[in-house]
Amino acid sequence: MTGTHSPTDPSDSSAAGGSVPFGGSGRVAVPVPDEPDRVVPTWTDPVARQASEAVGGPWGRHAVTGRALFWTPLRVCLLFASTVLALAWVKQAPCSSGDWSGSIQYTHFCYGDAIPLFGAHGLDRGALPYLDSAVEYPVLTGGLMALAAVLARGYTAVSGPQSLLPTVPEVQVYYVVTCLLLSLLALVATRAVMAVAGRRPWDAALFALSPLLLVHAFTNWDLLAVALTGLGLWAWARDRAVLAGALLGLAVAAKFYPLLVLGALLLLCLRAGLWRTWLRAAGAAVVAWLVVNVPVALLALDNWATFFTFSRSRPANPETLWNLVLTLTDGRAFDGPLAEGQTPTVLNTVITVVLLLYGLGVAWLTLAAPVRPRVAQVAFLLVAGFLLFNKVWSPQFSLWLLPFAVLARPRWRSLLLWQVSEALVWIGTMLWYLGTANRGIDEEWFWMAVLARDVAVVVLVALVVREIWRPDSDVVRAGRPGVDDPAGGPLDHAPDRLVLAALSRSRT
Repeated sequence: MTGTHSPTDPSDSSAAGGSVPFGGSGRVAVPVPDEPDRVVPTWTDPVARQASEAVGGPWGRHAVTGRALFWTPLRVCLLFASTVLALAWVKQAPCSSGDWSGSIQYTHFCYGDAIPLFGAHGLDRGALPYLDSAVEYPVLTGGLMALAAVLARGYTAVSGPQSLLPTVPEVQVYYVVTCLLLSLLALVATRAVMAVAGRRPWDAALFALSPLLLVHAFTNWDLLAVALTGLGLWAWARDRAVLAGALLGLAVAAKFYPLLVLGALLLLCLRAGLWRTWLRAAGAAVVAWLVVNVPVALLALDNWATFFTFSRSRPANPETLWNLVLTLTDGRAFDGPLAEGQTPTVLNTVITVVLLLYGLGVAWLTLAAPVRPRVAQVAFLLVAGFLLFNKVWSPQFSLWLLPFAVLARPRWRSLLLWQVSEALVWIGTMLWYLGTANRGIDEEWFWMAVLARDVAVVVLVALVVREIWRPDSDVVRAGRPGVDDPAGGPLDHAPDRLVLAALSRSRT
């Protein structure tokens, strides 16, 4: 896959596509005619360059780029993702039968929500989410659970001693089907990341080879929202605001965090004076959300509302900073000791205020930065802040942040260090649940893993903020002439209409 005469200096402009400072006008010089039409990470990223030694070294200067007959960047990245997903299944296989005796779900780090919820929500008896059972997830996630159950019952109906298909416990069939559906969604998400990356298709390898995908692809159903959000960003990047809004609305119907993407687009459209474009996208999102939610709400209002009531009344998750405060104060902070099911009103209020202040900070940064930030940068900051300061941060929620991190700051070293810290949180969580009596770990070790992860996320946030404030250091923009925002769609190279820094200067 490599050519001859690999460059001796990765910063050589003829090899890496040049390094042109990004000016405040939002436009830079035209591309150099003889440079590759795509960014080659083994020329520009030291970690990618070092890793390439395993397959023959960095891409040669005279190698053909972008015109491979079969092993295109898309097919290579899909192969990467398929390999990681296969390894993820190997990790999950010990738990797939549903026999968790000996705490195998903790000792083998293979816990997955689908298996216990299969029986808890009556899916093993043919119950339908919401109609027959209250489900603590938004509607499309419940729909994915129901789809896997229907397919599993179909397999069970045609298998057996008189069939060529082997007899398998239905819960295991259900889990296998769930993992296959999630694998397809992971491949869709990989394709979407590549499309949104523009002239940097190999950035999708950061998603496809992610340790987070290995650890959490099958922990819960989060990849449904990740894939829909990626498709929404793809549509926005192609300047199709209504389709983007509809896809983001469906993503919100799977998990609520894609609302933050709409928030990021609102801030950027406000700066560019494209609020009508945003209104079209937001209107389509509302319609799409209503289309899938209203029928369920009309048929089973109480069960449909379980997600909202559960989110309000649940306490702080073990992996959050708020739970650390509660632990250090012996539960006396905020609301004090609560009865089972009692709503933590004070904690909810504090978190709401903190999130609002953080959001105002991101809004100021977006409107005051010397160059309008990219969509992925603002979305990353909002989702990262939501995870850091929310009262629930289940370990698999970090999958939400992964595509934005890849697109906001596609540098291998920092992203891999963060993802390794996320994997350590999962290992620490499983061993902590296992307990010291069963050769698990003490709470102190668990907190060390959580704090290391939080520090890694804060560092990433700080690095993205720095690159927003100093766009010359943004590898997406400064690493290639003429690039503004590959995911920007109508925002790409659009002139600014509202800039707080410009307003403040006009008063002086």
